[in-house]
Amino acid sequence: MAKTLLEIKQGLEGRIGRRLKLKANGGRRKTIERSGTLAETYPSVFVVELDQDENAFERVSYSYADVLTESVELSFMDDRNKAAIAE
Repeated sequence: MAKTLLEIKQGLEGRIGRRLKLKANGGRRKTIERSGTLAETYPSVFVVELDQDENAFERVSYSYADVLTESVELSFMDDRNKAAIAE
């Protein structure tokens, strides 16, 4: 896992447009699992466009600090549909 917010941001910028699965802490011992595509990165947040057949929302955003504190875990899918953990 990356050590700084800048490293996380730079790692995600190179993966825009790639499929991913995310696991987020939903509070009160709930874990939310979603899949979609990394759409955009901004100075403080990144945006994921979700698969419409599985989710009620179109897009969600998370901060890089969420990844740093492991509130959000990202798994990118490679060409063979195997999960590759974001570093």
